[in-house]
This record gives sequence, C-alpha cells and structure tokens, in this order.
Amino acid sequence: MIVSFIEQAVLLLALCWLLTYNVRLWGGRPWARRLASGLLYGAMTGVCMWNSYAVAPGVLLDARDVVLAMAGLFGGPVAGVLAGLVAVAYRWWLGGVGAPSGILLMAWATGLGIGLRCIIGHGWLKLNIRSLLLLSLLLFAGERLSYLLLPTEIWLQAQSVFMPMMSMLVPLTVLLGLVLQDAQNRSQTEQTLYTSEARLRAITGAIPDQLLVIDEEGYYLEVASAPPASRPDAPVRHRGQRLQDLLSPAEAERVIVFIRDTLARNSSHSIVYRLDSSEGCKVYEGHAQALHGLPKGQAAVVMIVRDITERVKAETELRVAAAAFESSQGMLITDANNRILRVNRQFTDITGYTPAEVMGSTPNMLSSGRHTPEFYRHMWYCIQDTGNWQGEIYNKRKSGEVYPQWLSISSVNNKLGQVSHYVAAISDISQRKADEQQINRLAFYDVLTGLANRRLLEERLKQAYVLSSRHRRPGALIFIDLDNFKDINDLWGHSAGDQILLQVAQRLNKAIRETDTVARLGGDEFAVLLTDWPHQPGEALDQLKQMAERLLDALLQPYSFEQHSLHRSASLGLVLFDNDQQPLDELLHQAELAMYQAKAEGKRRLCFFDTEMQASVTRRLQLEKDIIRGLERGEFVIYLQAQLGEHQGLIGAEALVRWQHPERGVLAPGAFIEAAESAGLMGRIDSGVLRLACEQLAAWSRQPELAGLTLSVNLSAAELYRAGFVEEVQDVLAQTGANPARLKLELTESMLLSDMPIAIARMRALKDRGVRFAVDDFGTGYSSLLYLQQLPLDQLKIDQSFVRALPDDNNSLEIVRTIIALARSLRMEVIAEGVETQAQRQTLLASGCHLYQGYLFARPEPAQVLERMLSPAHGQPASVFALEK
Repeated sequence: MIVSFIEQAVLLLALCWLLTYNVRLWGGRPWARRLASGLLYGAMTGVCMWNSYAVAPGVLLDARDVVLAMAGLFGGPVAGVLAGLVAVAYRWWLGGVGAPSGILLMAWATGLGIGLRCIIGHGWLKLNIRSLLLLSLLLFAGERLSYLLLPTEIWLQAQSVFMPMMSMLVPLTVLLGLVLQDAQNRSQTEQTLYTSEARLRAITGAIPDQLLVIDEEGYYLEVASAPPASRPDAPVRHRGQRLQDLLSPAEAERVIVFIRDTLARNSSHSIVYRLDSSEGCKVYEGHAQALHGLPKGQAAVVMIVRDITERVKAETELRVAAAAFESSQGMLITDANNRILRVNRQFTDITGYTPAEVMGSTPNMLSSGRHTPEFYRHMWYCIQDTGNWQGEIYNKRKSGEVYPQWLSISSVNNKLGQVSHYVAAISDISQRKADEQQINRLAFYDVLTGLANRRLLEERLKQAYVLSSRHRRPGALIFIDLDNFKDINDLWGHSAGDQILLQVAQRLNKAIRETDTVARLGGDEFAVLLTDWPHQPGEALDQLKQMAERLLDALLQPYSFEQHSLHRSASLGLVLFDNDQQPLDELLHQAELAMYQAKAEGKRRLCFFDTEMQASVTRRLQLEKDIIRGLERGEFVIYLQAQLGEHQGLIGAEALVRWQHPERGVLAPGAFIEAAESAGLMGRIDSGVLRLACEQLAAWSRQPELAGLTLSVNLSAAELYRAGFVEEVQDVLAQTGANPARLKLELTESMLLSDMPIAIARMRALKDRGVRFAVDDFGTGYSSLLYLQQLPLDQLKIDQSFVRALPDDNNSLEIVRTIIALARSLRMEVIAEGVETQAQRQTLLASGCHLYQGYLFARPEPAQVLERMLSPAHGQPASVFALEK
C-alpha cells in the first residue's frame, strides 16, 4: 500500500512537469493549451487508476480525485470537464463494485476544483495553503461519504486504509497546488516578458533613429536598430569601433565628454554633432541616458541618434526668412561675404532697384558718397562687436536722388556661433525729416496765432540783450494782457476767444516793424520785443510810449465774431533795457510787474516799470526769508488778551501771535500774516503758537491762583484739514503736560464750510481728549444750523464788527441778541470780542452776554503782565479788571 501511494505521488509530480511543458508548447494558442491540459489531466487519472491500490475487487484507492480537482482549479472548466470525462470513461471501462461511487467522487472532485477557481476569481478567497487545504479536506470528506455506497465488508476494509491515505494525499494535494500555482505564475511572467520583448522589438524596428550603446571610452558596444541601406556611413555599421574612427577628432572629443557628463549626472542629455560622409556634412542629434547593469560594472550610455541635417537647414532658412520679411520695412539679406541674396518689395519701392538688379552685388552700390571711410569702419566695428548697428545714413536711389535713410544691420549666426548672414532693414525718413522741421516750428511758434511762443521770445530776447550791450543801443519789452478776457470765453465760448486772439495777433503784427517780435506767451498774454531804439534815454522813452499807445488804441478797436461786435481793452507793462547791468532773466518779469501795476491802476492803460515795483517784490521776498529765520530762531511769541466773566472776573485769555523782530521790534500779525500765507508758512506759525500756549497752560497749572485759567488759540483755515493735525495737537499736549480741558481752539465760521464732515470728525477726536472749541467771528459766515448743531462746540464768539456798532445800530443789536439766543438753545457759552466802551458792555449784559474781551479791560500783553495784574492774596482780578455795576 505504501509503495502504491508513493507511486501516486511521483505521478502527480510528473503531472506538474508535463503541464509546465504544455504551457510552453501552446503558450500562444489558449484553446489548444486548454484541450491539451484536459487530455493530460485525464490521462494522468488513468495512469493513477492503473497504478491504484485495490482495497477489494473492483474498489480502487488512488490520486485521480486530486488530479481532477487540480484540473478544475488550474485548467479551468474546459480542461476540468474534459479530464473528468476521460477519467469517468476509463473508470467505467474498469468496472467493479466501486465504479458508481468512484464516478460520483470524480464528479465531486471536478466540481470542487471548478468551484474554488470561481471563488478565487471573484476575489472571495486567495489561492494559498489555506484554500488548498480546504480543498483537500472537502475532497476527502466526499471520498469518505462515497464509501457508504459500498457493501459493508468492503466499507470496513476501506476504512482501515482511509486515514493512511488521507495523511499522505492531503499534504500531497497542497504541495501539488502550490507547485502548479508557481508553474502558472512563472508561465504568466514568461508570457508577459515575451509580449514586452516583442513590443519593444516592434517599437525599435519602427523608430527611424539609431539606438546605440556606447561606453565612456567611445566604443560602440551594441546596436539596437540597424540603419537603412541608404545610409552606409551610419555609425551602426562600425560595431566594436570607436567614435574617433568615424568623427573628426574635435567632434569625437565633444561626444566623449558628453557621454562622461551624462554618466556623472545620471540623467538624460542631448548633443548635436557633425559627421562628414560621402553625401556631405551630416548633422546628428543624440539623446543619451546612463545604462546600468552591464557585465563587470561597465559604464555606458544608451543613445538615440537622429539625422537632423534637413531640419537644421530648414531652421536656418526660417530664421533668415523671419528676420527678413516679418517687417514692413525695406529688407536686405546678404551672405557672410556681404553679397546680396534677397530683398523684399519695400526695398524696391524705396530704392527703385529690382531684385534682379542687386542680386550678387554688395550694398556699396547704394552709397551716396556723403560718408567718409571712417564712418563705415566704425559701423562694421559695431556690427562685429555687438552683432548690430543702427543709425541715420544718406543713400542713393536708382534715380540718383540722395535721401536720408534709417539703417539697421544685424548679423545672423549659425548654431556654431559663426556669422552666416547679415540682415539690413531700411526706412526712408524723408518725411520724418520734414516732420522734424514742422515739430521745430511748433516748438517755437504758437499753434493758434502763428506768433513766436515764450521759448522763441526768450531766445530773441537774449540776442537783443547781447546786441544792446555790444552796440549801446537800448531795446524795449512790452507785456500785454487783455482785460477780462475770461468773460468772452464764458459768455461766447472758446471759439469766440480764439477769434479774438487771432485778431489781436494780426493787429500787433501790423503795428510793429519787421525787425521786432510779437509773441504769445499763453492764454491772453502777449509780448512785443522792440530792438534798436534811439540812443538818448529821453527820446527812447517817448518813442516807446508812443508805440505802446498805438498798440493800446489798436487793441481797443471792436472785434468781430460772427455777426457780433465785441469790445475788449488791454493793460500794458513796459520796460527798457540798455546795458548789461540789468539781469536778463528779470526783464520779462519786470514787464509783467508793470502790466499788473497797470491793471491795479484801473486797467486799459500802460505803465512803465520802475524800481519801486521791484522793491515791493523784493521786500515781500525778504519778509518771507525773515519769517523763516524768525521761526528758526524762536522770534514768534504769544501775547495774551484777557477774557472776563461778569461775575467770575478773569477766566482766561486769548493767545495772539507777535513777532519780536530784531530790527523792527514787536510786530502785530498785520505786518506779516499776508506774506506768511502767500509763502505757505502759516502752518508753522500756528504750530508754534499752539506749543507756546500749551507750555503757558502747563506753567499756570503749577500756580494755584492761575491753574483755573483757559487759553484760546486761533487756527488758520488750512490747519484743521491738514493731515496729521489731530495727532500733532495730541503730541503737543502730551509733550508739554498741558491740561486739554484748559485749551480752547478758535475756528472761524467760514473755514468750517470747506468740508464740514471732516471738520466734525477731527473736532470730535480732540473733544474726546478734553479740548474745547469756539467759533470765532460768528455771524459773518453762512453756516447751516444743522451743521452748527452737529459741531462739538463749547462757545460762540460774537464778531467785533457787531459789537463796535452797539448800542446805536439796531440791526447789529438784533444780530447780537439772535446769536445769544442761539447759543443758549444749543447750550453753548457766548463771548463778545472787541468790547471797548461801557455802553457796549452794558448793552451786551442786558442782552444776556456775560463774557467779554476787548480794550475796555485789557490789551494784548506778555503773560507776565497779565499775571502781575492778578491779586496775589486772593487770586481775584485787580481793579483793572473790575466790572462796574
């Protein structure tokens, strides 16, 4: 029995080899493989039954069930069913009492194999030792049940050998399954490799490029694709040779360096190299990748080589064509020897030469002869050094006409960096030259009137000034401005204004000599430059006055516009220049000053420049310089004018700026405010006054009798709306330590109208810090009551123009009473400024005003004077501040 089981095991192992061979034999024909596998499995069952162990006559024990299960599992339904049919036929032929149970068991084994194959195919189980062990157990469980179909005495005999058989065939079944699985996997791997190799061979054969394996010394190790017969010089015919045998030494060295660089970087690289063949010079492009895994650790690369000779030629032609003809300019192409190869249609249009007339010639045929050899040497030096040159040049047309041309020359290099062509672009700039002349005319002449403009007038004034100084002959300059010319534009439109200006220009041109110049300076301002006047000063002045009067009379004549007759006068400023002591750059300014003086005297007149005009300007400029110096030296101080309450006595003061001029003494604001505002210096003055007032408040806070006083500071209109104003006030308060609640900022009513929302926002920001606000000169502006209600105000200040008229002017009295009533309704304080008489105070008191400021009580004085006026014993106002009942 043991021998029979060993024979069965050997047969199963032989089956594995036969199946493996069958797969290799029929690998490309699946149906033939399945049929052959089914016959092999079936034949093997027959061999197993032929070498089986007979338990009793007609009852066989063998491994056919294992074979049929493997047939269904690994061969599939076709092979399994075919093997089962062969096994059933043979078993039926053998016959015996065990035939029915044996056939039933063979069907069970085949069904188990096919079923397990389906289960594994759906992913419910994996083909491994566990699944194979399960198969074997189910297989032999069926065999154990099949014994029940045998007679009792035979069933008892079979039971005695069942366990030994199971102990041997179960492991053998698992082992057979694993071996067949490995054979199947190996077969699939081989098939995949075969398919991949076939695909690679097909791809390689279809690629027109050469596939080479070259080592780092330049030897061809392998050729992956054969070259076509039309390329006998291709390097693939020289397998085993070196690159030096095929390429020039320089090219071979480049390729070897490239191969070594590819190996060092271990990444793909490309190279372009040349190979001289019987068909001429060929250009190849190689793409290389490092190749690993060669025997003995050999270093090599796989290179795909492609012939790109035609492509290089096409690219060169495309570059030349793109450079030459993608332009609307005249184009000229030459070779490296400067022989003309091609021109475009614009070239013919510009020069008159057809392509046939210039082909093979050099561009020298276009030379005008106006340029020196040095010019051309410099041009070619620039081309060779930088690759291009452009500039203006004079060339000659076919007709012989010499014309200005803008020429641009660029060199075209091949891939080796060598010059292969020159491309020139030409433009006829004759029209541009004419346009430049027109531009020059526009630069020196007025577009509307055709008169000289300011620039040309200044140039001619310089010439006249030089001639006047050289020949001691005086000249004259008249500055003319039309009076109220803006009214014409506003009433009749700008077209009417242009017509008037044209007529003014015509009249001025008719009134002067040919040697004189009329210029329009802009808008309605004109100037007349008169040269070569008589030498005697008196005669020169008389003639200049007569000329100016003629001009004035001419400009007074009616002007016509459409069907209308318009009248307009002019103001003239006159200045004589007769020596080099007069600054040239001031002459036009002096004439303008004289014109403004004529306007100030009532317009429609002329005025000579005199030194007083210049002196006035000089004084203003000097005053501006002095103000700047005074700010830098701290010459601006504050004087305080007391503010009193009817029952409280001295409640505070208003800080008024004074200038302690080192030469002129103490100056009131009227002496410098206008100049400071025109020079933009009021902001600095206001900032200085604010800081001084805060320092004074801080000083008072340290004296109990003065700590309760307030200080009012006036702000100019620009300060409130200046960016950073709020932050500046807060910084000054923080730096000086002043109490914000004792600081009162006075704003004029008119300044709040500029931008009320911004004014409200900034005032509230300071109000939150405790700063108080008052409206100065209230009643003189036009504030909306709605805005007034929104403003965070603490006090209204009645303007002194209303106080001065009290008590006699009833209108002023009503206005004062209205302001007081408005202040009460808005819960604000009201203070009257400019109180100078007791009658005014009594009237204000009777109207409900209890706070005053004015000369009746005190004039502006330094802080020390105000402080000395207080009673040191009680801190109450002295008699000078007493308010009589």
